[in-house]
Amino acid sequence: MKILIVGGTGQVGRDLQRALEPLGDIMAPSRAHLDLADPNSIAQVWEQYRPDAVVNAGAYTAVDDAEAHSDHADAINHRAVDILAQLVERHHGWLVHYSTDYVFNGQGAEPFDESAPKAPLNIYGRSKLAGDEAIVASGCRHLILRTSWVHAPRGRNFVSTILKLAADRDHLRVVADQHGAPTSAALIADVTAIALRRALANDEISGTYHVTAAGETSWHEVAQFAVTVARKRGAVLTLRPEAIDAIGTADYPLPAARPLNSRLDTTRFRHTFDVALPDWHDGVERTVAGLVAA
Repeated sequence: MKILIVGGTGQVGRDLQRALEPLGDIMAPSRAHLDLADPNSIAQVWEQYRPDAVVNAGAYTAVDDAEAHSDHADAINHRAVDILAQLVERHHGWLVHYSTDYVFNGQGAEPFDESAPKAPLNIYGRSKLAGDEAIVASGCRHLILRTSWVHAPRGRNFVSTILKLAADRDHLRVVADQHGAPTSAALIADVTAIALRRALANDEISGTYHVTAAGETSWHEVAQFAVTVARKRGAVLTLRPEAIDAIGTADYPLPAARPLNSRLDTTRFRHTFDVALPDWHDGVERTVAGLVAA
């Protein structure tokens, strides 16, 4: 089987190359080779590889920049996804696509399940929702995996940013009223391999699922935990965890509105694929270990 990983050099994409290797021949073109903003580039890569499955880890994820560049965000998160879905349907393949908690309104305190009403708060969320809807409308066999708060030892993410700031700052203010589950790129890749293997043998598995690490926390708690772990592992940091102040979202205004509730109900995924999802602390500790060792 030939598997095309879109966004294969990104945070999730690199782990996907490792996790999916036992399933078949992996093709992971660079962003220079496959430009999601260019429909011709997508078509050319498809003709070159003719994959049996596409795993789309490519996305426009600059949430604040999307407010000023809505067309570019839509081109990558919606229109490119629509093209991929149409190609997969036409050639009877499978499409794995990653979505986000940002498709919901972020209200309340209960985890959102897959059927919860969609009401994105910002342009990024609307572009991702449009991509989800295009996949379903195409009729292709698919796994839409919604996740949240992705982190890895490489690339830009919240954990790496906190440790970079902690190296030379003695005080930070971090939002404490947004709640969710930090989810590692490695976990996403590993469960993708499990899900895709099952899906290849059962078309009825096609659908949307929520996948995050277990448990819930706030950005403030993640920051304190990351700094604590890094210091225990020998990182030389100016910042101490107790010097990270908890603030509200209103105290840290950004161009794009953020959901206060990013909790996702993973029941459907766990039951369908018979997997246990590890606690978020495990993934963050591994990411911190990788960052400290780098």
